[in-house]
Amino acid sequence: MLSDAEALEAARTCKVVAVVGMTDGSKPGRPSFEIPQMMQQHGVKVIPVNPMIKTALGEPSVASLADLPQVPDIVDVFRRPEAIPELAQELLALPKEKRAKLVWLQTGISHPEAQAALEAGGYQVVADRCLGVYVARSGR
Repeated sequence: MLSDAEALEAARTCKVVAVVGMTDGSKPGRPSFEIPQMMQQHGVKVIPVNPMIKTALGEPSVASLADLPQVPDIVDVFRRPEAIPELAQELLALPKEKRAKLVWLQTGISHPEAQAALEAGGYQVVADRCLGVYVARSGR
């Protein structure tokens, strides 16, 4: 797991973030829309990953991580903790050249076994922390 300083540096330098579970803003007040919106306002390209929406923040949504049009720097996750093992398997199934360096589990989301599997598979992991807070703190 990344230290606070390493997580802050990742938030400062990221250019592209794939947001798993992102919503389209049709239900106001959801962090799964507001956090990516704030990141976009700070210059981060956001790619929504959600089979239930067509677009969000002017970006087309993709149904799965395998459908991403480019390799993100970070995969930011807005899913319940019980969904993380399946998501970890999806991430580990990606070819190495299509993998982000970092998987970021938002505030309130952690799954120690899945996190360990991701780290063993070569991913860096941040859990139970808000990427939006780190982007804002980074001074971007």
